[in-house]
Amino acid sequence: MKILVVNAGSSSLKYQLLDMDGEKVLAKGNADRIGIGGHIAHKTGDGRSFEADCEFPTHTEAFEKLVEVLTTGDAKVIDSMSEISAVGHRIVQGAEVFKETCLVTDEVIDKIDDLSELAPVHNHPHALALRACKKVLPEGVPQVVVFDTAFHSTMPMKAFLYGLPYADYEELHVRKYGFHGTSHRFVSAELARLLGKRPEELKIVSCHLGNGSSITAVDGGKSVDTSMGFTPLDGLTMGTRCGAVDPSAVEYVQKKRGLSPDEMTNYMNKQSGFLGVSGVSSDNRDVSAAAAEGNQRAAIVNEMFGYEIKKYIGSYAAAMGGVDAVLFTGGIGENDAPTRERACEGLEFLGIKLDKERNKVRGEACRISADDSKVEVWVVPTNEELLIARDTLALITK
Repeated sequence: MKILVVNAGSSSLKYQLLDMDGEKVLAKGNADRIGIGGHIAHKTGDGRSFEADCEFPTHTEAFEKLVEVLTTGDAKVIDSMSEISAVGHRIVQGAEVFKETCLVTDEVIDKIDDLSELAPVHNHPHALALRACKKVLPEGVPQVVVFDTAFHSTMPMKAFLYGLPYADYEELHVRKYGFHGTSHRFVSAELARLLGKRPEELKIVSCHLGNGSSITAVDGGKSVDTSMGFTPLDGLTMGTRCGAVDPSAVEYVQKKRGLSPDEMTNYMNKQSGFLGVSGVSSDNRDVSAAAAEGNQRAAIVNEMFGYEIKKYIGSYAAAMGGVDAVLFTGGIGENDAPTRERACEGLEFLGIKLDKERNKVRGEACRISADDSKVEVWVVPTNEELLIARDTLALITK
């Protein structure tokens, strides 16, 4: 059974086609620059590729091109879209409306679009992609939506409520939602499998570290707290996002810089974080290279990031009343040994002790804690697309 997984952005359409008999990736790619030209890069599981500039006025044209490269040419992997059993979509914001994976209907698409105010960069493009997909798919091929926020719907009110007037939660739906839920759900379940235990038996601190980063307390297989908040801006310092900042500092900078609210939002989301502090780059690799060459601002970024991760590990261990394992995932979490070392340094009092040789691993599942560490520390590569495909398969075969 073949499942197509789609992850739509404001100007992009990433995809993977998986054969669920063996969970093999048949093809993956990205149609981007939607609305400002167009480009597609496509690669098959056996190494064939196709790349071209295109005209993508909307997501519909991008999806049509996606269908074309999957079914025709030297890099095709299927003869027609009728071979696809279903399409699974990643949706960033489900708020309190969607707390689990569901089948797509016109009403579901409208509700996802209605939530755009809570995720303006993501939800409207998701809705556009769902409608585009519906136009192009053969009649009867189901679509399924998997929500990033759904995993965090188990957070108790004491964890998700802000200290604002309660009416802001009741009337404006202002609360912590959390993100990266699909990744946190996958890696925490995968770690339980690697440890030979049931998720219900474990207290895990899951660190998804990349250009966007979040940390989640997973107690008994459920999210009980997470670092991202009302939007993905909250929590850790990230590639271009500032992370948690005193709201009064935001107001102060906005007035001093003469910025509008929208400009201030852009300032915090696109000009801050690693880029804003280092003045070098939003990419952790570039920042680390500059730090190694003596750039003090880049060095402090590395120190800030490790320190913040360490604080979340400690606080979430306290929130859960203990911790059995810490895992690192995402582009930085899976590949950057120094970040992992800085994050775990000084946590011996919690029973966390890293093995520096094991910690040299990159991009593969591996225990990196010392033999005498009371808390297991692991690198666990994430695979959100596979989880979306699994959810999709489970729903259409009920």
